[in-house]
Amino acid sequence: MTRAGGWTGEPSFADVLAARDFLRPYLVPTPLVRRDAVNAALGLDLWLKCESLLPTAAFKVRGGLNLVGRDPTAKAGVIGASTGNHGQSLAYAGGVFGVPVTIVVPRGANPLKLAAMRAHGATIVEHGDDYDDARVECERRAAATGTRYVHSGNEPYLIAGVATAALEVLLERPDLDVLIVPVGGGSGAAGAALAAKTLRPAVTVIGVQAEGASAAYQAWRDGAPRSTERAATFAEGLATRTSFELPQRMLAALLDDFVLVSDEELYSAMRLLLVEGHIVAEGAGAAPIAAARRMTERLAGKRVACWVSGGNATADSLQRALARA
Repeated sequence: MTRAGGWTGEPSFADVLAARDFLRPYLVPTPLVRRDAVNAALGLDLWLKCESLLPTAAFKVRGGLNLVGRDPTAKAGVIGASTGNHGQSLAYAGGVFGVPVTIVVPRGANPLKLAAMRAHGATIVEHGDDYDDARVECERRAAATGTRYVHSGNEPYLIAGVATAALEVLLERPDLDVLIVPVGGGSGAAGAALAAKTLRPAVTVIGVQAEGASAAYQAWRDGAPRSTERAATFAEGLATRTSFELPQRMLAALLDDFVLVSDEELYSAMRLLLVEGHIVAEGAGAAPIAAARRMTERLAGKRVACWVSGGNATADSLQRALARA
């Protein structure tokens, strides 16, 4: 690996520990909670990792702080493409470390996330209909200006940073049997699998993605890059049309299983967390609960942690979730 002028290669567990030490002054560990009503509804022993309580209400801030704060190539400014949480993480980190940040977002992006990015001082550029349209424009702008481009998945600093969430889970519950993590581009799942498999090789790590945006699932299943024509899901944190090389390489080696869930299942999981668990989760954050509900027989008798990756749910999505019986 090289760190000066850019870091190539996969992060190691030592890099996760270094990220944990670096992040300590900026973030406190998020709680791992048990909600009896949620467990009774599913008939499972679930623990919920509440990443929704981080400053940006999403796990990605761990990676943004780790990259912007430690990568020498980021000091002059960074640009990234995002549907929201990646952009929030860079914007927040830019504010902490005094680094200029530009985020290219698709038109119609989550207004809560856009407002948060602007509040943290980021410059927002709206382009295209979905994340991948915004990403292509972002890459064009980065090449034209020479600005440090921060890909939402192919960044070892980001993966090492977000892996600290799983590190916290396994240090608190070393007897964990299963960890379920949402997958959009795959950085979170790759980091979670790295930390979990290092600390407890016997733990089963399961990724979950939306049926309407299944590029990462297809790439993991087929062992080759995959893309889809559309990202047909309301859960913007899961809405990518292409697989990302670095996370996929790690997932191929470390991920035990991968599950697809429908938008209807995501809404129902959001409702369960909100009404029975008193936890606000966006679609991606509820995905592990949706997967656990699909796998109740398989998970019976096991101690399961579900990564509630974010809580940036719009009023409209919450209303839709609450309308589910």
